[in-house]
Amino acid sequence: MRPVENPRRALPGWDAVGMEDTPITASRNAWLHAFFAATVLMTAVIATFGWSPWSTRWPAFAVLAVFALAYAGYGWRGYDQPRAAVAFLPLVPVVAVVLPAVTPSTAFVQCILFPLVWCQAERVRTAVALSVVVGACSGVGLQVSGGPDALIGTLLIEGISVVGACAMGIWMTRVATLAEERRQLLEELRATQDSLAEAHRRAGVTSERERLAREIHDTVAQNLAGIVMLTERARGDLAADRPDQLEERLAVLEESARAALEESRTLVAAAAAGVAGDGLGAALHRLGERFTRETGTPVAVDAADCALDRDTQVVLLRVAQEALANVRAHAGADSVQVALHVAAGQVGLRITDDGVGFDPSVPTAGHGLRGLRERLALAGGSCAITSDAGRGTVVDVSLPTAAEPRLPADADRLTEVPR
Repeated sequence: MRPVENPRRALPGWDAVGMEDTPITASRNAWLHAFFAATVLMTAVIATFGWSPWSTRWPAFAVLAVFALAYAGYGWRGYDQPRAAVAFLPLVPVVAVVLPAVTPSTAFVQCILFPLVWCQAERVRTAVALSVVVGACSGVGLQVSGGPDALIGTLLIEGISVVGACAMGIWMTRVATLAEERRQLLEELRATQDSLAEAHRRAGVTSERERLAREIHDTVAQNLAGIVMLTERARGDLAADRPDQLEERLAVLEESARAALEESRTLVAAAAAGVAGDGLGAALHRLGERFTRETGTPVAVDAADCALDRDTQVVLLRVAQEALANVRAHAGADSVQVALHVAAGQVGLRITDDGVGFDPSVPTAGHGLRGLRERLALAGGSCAITSDAGRGTVVDVSLPTAAEPRLPADADRLTEVPR
């Protein structure tokens, strides 16, 4: 926290800004101006009617006039501008010594002199020193008018006045310091909150980009990969003059293209079509049938209808899509098995193929397995992959059904596997 040189100037209640180039208006510190005017007026009345050991009182009126004119000209700026305070405060000891020397009862003017010192001095030690000077000058003035017999009373009165003024000034300064520190803490808190909000916004943008990357990979990219494979096979059928198979290839190709178009529209429109109303089991069967038609690799699906929340169904369907996409791209399998099983508080999905296999300990370059694990982690699930060269691959997925799913927005943008 930055140090506070003059906390009284920084408090909104004091209407201070502490900046010399800031415009100052006469309406600022209006109450202080009113107190000053009232005190000067009362002091003038006391100087007029109060007892005086002198035959003339013009020095008191002259000092009061100079004091009032100086305040009206530039002294009122001293609450906010240090230069004005430096020019005005030297008049305070002069007033403190002249007025009591002419009319003892005008020592009442200290009621405004001490506040002026504490409001316009830059530092506490400066205000304390000036308070002592004001008290000493006032004491000298009282001694001039009262003589040696008033020494004890003068010392008591001025001692109490100085101690009281310093105690009140230090207390008010402490209050002002605490208020300024609190204001600075509030400013820092607001800045921290703004920074945190910006960090959350950036994190949200990053999370949304990652989510879109997973969605594109799990939907559109897989459909496009299927279209590429079907196109290659159709070209082979055309070259081999197999029109009967070519017609089937073109039908599946058209279906895959329509599915890719629908997925793209869904991502753009942020629609919430989700898993079809007939449930996850039916969606897995359709996924297996489509995979078989596209690749020629038979897929056996064992997935009975079960009561699962929508988000859990979407996560498991996307996992199955990703696993089958990896089988199509890398496994070279002759058959695939997909099994869905539900236990107390847990739902599991196993995808098994008899393909070439791979070493799970070696990091893969693609996004598929990493995105699969990230999706499951967001939903509170886990994934175990067992594979060996030449012995196929098993993907075991486990997902809690009792816990509330933690997918923030994935499910709202996932669409049904086309029939």
